[in-house]
Parts: sequence; C-alpha cells; structure tokens
Amino acid sequence: MKRNRALYLATLVVGLAMSSQYVTAQLVPAAPATQPPPADNTASRSSANLPDPPPILAYTRPTEKEKLQLLALNAFGPLAFAEAGLAGGIQQETKSPPEWGSAWDGYGKRVGSSFGVEFVTTTTRYGIAEIFREDDAYYPSRRSGFFLRVGHAVISTLTGRRGAEGSTTFSLGGLISPYAGSMTALAWYPHRYGLKDGFRMGNYNLASQAGGNLWLEFIYGGPHTLFSHLRHLKSQGEAAATQNP
Repeated sequence: MKRNRALYLATLVVGLAMSSQYVTAQLVPAAPATQPPPADNTASRSSANLPDPPPILAYTRPTEKEKLQLLALNAFGPLAFAEAGLAGGIQQETKSPPEWGSAWDGYGKRVGSSFGVEFVTTTTRYGIAEIFREDDAYYPSRRSGFFLRVGHAVISTLTGRRGAEGSTTFSLGGLISPYAGSMTALAWYPHRYGLKDGFRMGNYNLASQAGGNLWLEFIYGGPHTLFSHLRHLKSQGEAAATQNP
C-alpha cells in the first residue's frame, strides 16, 4: 500500500508538471519611454553578435477573457487529457484502487477519476480567485538563484496576485482547491475510502501543484527556463547561418 501511495504521488507530480495546471501568465517587457537610434552603423554591427540583454519585466493583469481562456486550456487542453491518461496507466499497473480491476474498464475509470480530480481542482481555484478578485496564474521568479527560484515556485502554490500592480497575496483557492478535487473523488471511489483518504489524497494533490510550478519555473514557462535557453540558442544559430551562408 505504501508503495502504491508513493507511485500515486509521483504520478500526480509528473503528470501535473506535464499538463502545467497553471499555464504561465505573461510578464511583458516594460516599454522604454524613448528608443533613440544607434550612434552609428558600425556600433550596431559590432553588437550584433552580443547576447540579448534580459528584458525588464512588468506585471500586466490579465483580462477576464484571458482568465477564461487560461481556465479552458488548463481544464480541457490536450495535456490535461495526457496527464489523466498517464496517471490512469500507472494506477492501472499498481491496481489502485484494486476494486476497479485490471481490465480496460478499470483503466477507463482511473483515467476518468484523474481527469475529474484535476478538473475540480482547476475550476475551484479559478472560482475562488474570481470571488476575491485575484489573479491565480503562475508567474516565474525574477531572481537568478536556484534555491530562491525553488522557494518562489513552492510558495506560489498558495499565493496569487491582486490589484493592478499584481501585489502578492495569500490564495485561499490555492489551499482549498487540491482538497476539493480529492474529496470530490470520494463520490466515485470505492465505499471503503473515507474523509481521511480524501484528505491524504488532497495532500498529494497539493504537492503536485508545487511540482507543476517547478516545471514552469525551470523547464517550460518563463525567460530563464530550459526551453527558453534552447530557443535562444536555436535563434542564435539561425542568425549566424544567415550572416555566414
């Protein structure tokens, strides 16, 4: 049983990281007041091979339409279904819960259960954020230290942004939504599962939200992620190939 629990937790962390429950919101570069032309063409050419300076990031509060688009993507996007399929596959392998068996209908129940838990988690967080007029999207850290960025990702699990300036505030939805999703699963789980099990699964679900934020912070999302660096290297290579055919 302990082994199954560990695999279930690992599945949620990896799967939610893949689906990125909080698709990274945009931190747009702040536009400078003026953009003077370069002093001369020689200086412009000599700086062509230098790396681009990091953008100055400024918070831009999303519109209600953008929030709904983000909600729809998180709840019904292709990666949400991929995460449910992955979680269902590992739960099928470990026969968790065993009452659902190991046939295809059991796999379907596990996939549907994983999708339902994440759907309730996502919509609950969105609904509570709307009540308190919060922005619950994930924003990458502006710091460069590894542990500072890890701390930012973990803390962001329970924080949101409020006001036009995007000031950080405690997110009630971030705390409640993982347990709402897991408690809802008791409606279709075998009868031997009770509130204690729902709370335990809620702890796993909360940890998986932090895992998703870490994915967005370091792998895919902001300007200092692995994918961003790979795209930058690719663009530099293409520029060099264009200049030196």
